[in-house]
Amino acid sequence: MTPSSERTAARDVLVGSVRSRKSAFRRLAGWSVLEALPALLSGLLVAAALDDGFLVGDLQTGFRWLGAFGLSVVVGAWGTRQTLRQLAEVVEPFRDELVTGVVTGALRRSTEPGASPATADAARLTQQVEIVREAYAAVLMVVQQFVVVSVAALIGLLTLEPIVLVIVAPPFLVAVAVFTAALRRMADQQRAFILADEQLSEAATGIGAGLRDVVAGGGEDRVAEVVGRHIDAQAAATRSLGRLTAVGSVAVSIGTWLPLVLVLAAGSWLLERGATTGVIVGTVTYLLQGLQPALQTLVQGLSGPGLWLMVTLRRVVGAIGAAAEPGAADVDDAERGDREPSLQMRDVTFAYSAWAAPVVQDLALDVPPGDHLAIVGPSGVGKSTLAGLMTGLLVPQTGTVTLGGGGLTGLSAYALARHRVLIPQEAYVFAGTLLENLAYLREDVPRPTLDAAVDRLGARQLVDRIGGYDADLDPFLLSAGERQLITLVRAYVSSASLVILDEATCHLDPSAEAIVEAAFGERPGTLIVIAHRISSALRARRIMVMNGTSVEVGTDAELRATSPLYGDLVGHWQAEIKVAATR
Repeated sequence: MTPSSERTAARDVLVGSVRSRKSAFRRLAGWSVLEALPALLSGLLVAAALDDGFLVGDLQTGFRWLGAFGLSVVVGAWGTRQTLRQLAEVVEPFRDELVTGVVTGALRRSTEPGASPATADAARLTQQVEIVREAYAAVLMVVQQFVVVSVAALIGLLTLEPIVLVIVAPPFLVAVAVFTAALRRMADQQRAFILADEQLSEAATGIGAGLRDVVAGGGEDRVAEVVGRHIDAQAAATRSLGRLTAVGSVAVSIGTWLPLVLVLAAGSWLLERGATTGVIVGTVTYLLQGLQPALQTLVQGLSGPGLWLMVTLRRVVGAIGAAAEPGAADVDDAERGDREPSLQMRDVTFAYSAWAAPVVQDLALDVPPGDHLAIVGPSGVGKSTLAGLMTGLLVPQTGTVTLGGGGLTGLSAYALARHRVLIPQEAYVFAGTLLENLAYLREDVPRPTLDAAVDRLGARQLVDRIGGYDADLDPFLLSAGERQLITLVRAYVSSASLVILDEATCHLDPSAEAIVEAAFGERPGTLIVIAHRISSALRARRIMVMNGTSVEVGTDAELRATSPLYGDLVGHWQAEIKVAATR
């Protein structure tokens, strides 16, 4: 979502929260009347205590009016207690709605290509929801008290002496308008500050991850320049936010201290027009005990929790909205239909941090429909990384990866699953029935198709041992090979036309592995195998040798003649076979 759409969505969420809880807000307004009592009566009672009591020598009457003021404070405190209870009825349901949206969105995004696990995403966003909850409660309390106190004080001034209201009200309303107008700009600057801080943190983390490569490559000056830009950006955002925050202090000065000066300066003029000393002192009471604290609290509350509410709610709502929006890539996927994919990689470069050495660099590869490609190379050379790039689980820093003519970035997991499936070395089997595990990628798989796959991959004995398709499965009671066999059947019956086996048969014995790879070789579609045995490479139509960031592609005979690394790998594998045969 764009910043403007995030802002609009956040505003709609807040407005919707108020509209959906009108009864709770009505009760809140009702208790606020009691809470407003001290602010309404303070100036009037102080004026009465002076004019009718202390200034005419009637101490009893003066103290009686002050006693009434004290009683109003007690009633107001009880009203405040009740309003806090009503606030909880508004805030907690709002929090629950956000948490529901966040968790749903996080789970949806966790199925997207290159996404982080849903648990981490949900934890981060629910923490932000707690920030929103606390800020929302604080803002509601601040705004409610400001409205209650300021309206009550202005009504009190009108009742006390209407002419005084003409002096006090205009600068107070101007101050509120000035501060309100600055809030949006302050929220934008607060957001810029947070983003600058996050970018600086991300840059620092990247330096830590690739520090050895930075030093080895003599890139200290370049890294210092990059990080310096982030530091300067954060400093600029901090200065801008600080300047805007000063608007609050100016607003308080205009709204309360300026009226106080005007009232005191006009004291003799007011007395000439019938105002009493009690009226002037009562006006000062309304200013110093009502309007000034109310405006000061509003400025502090909206400059602190208010900004956090606007910024964090925009990010939370943006995350929820982004997860709910249909991606353009999904539309593209619908247009692709079910035609068999052709995998293409163009100028693909990938590194695990900005300062780490690339694992894949400037790679160009075509895997036509129906191809059977084996990928070989030394341990740690990046074969699994390449598999992640081929399937969209990793996103390259540069270059493109297309499947069936369309890009992988942004495709939903459901869209990708119709075209490709990756089976890693560590097989994913979950608690549930065997059928649920086998049909995980294709829930509507016909029973005859499933039976044929089980028999073709040599998994019938395992199915019978477990107790049939409807038997409950405990992953911890299965061996690593049995877990792999279940996931291989799952991939075989899926609708995906591209299957990538990333050492997915390493826990099977050689004969079982031969059965599985022969079955996938005959399966319609394209097969890519990350090979860990020479037999897997020999069964492939083409072989790709990874040697650092360089690659060679050819048949077994071609690579034996042109690739020393491939010759070494074949010799190593054959030596292992001979050793195993002598045991």
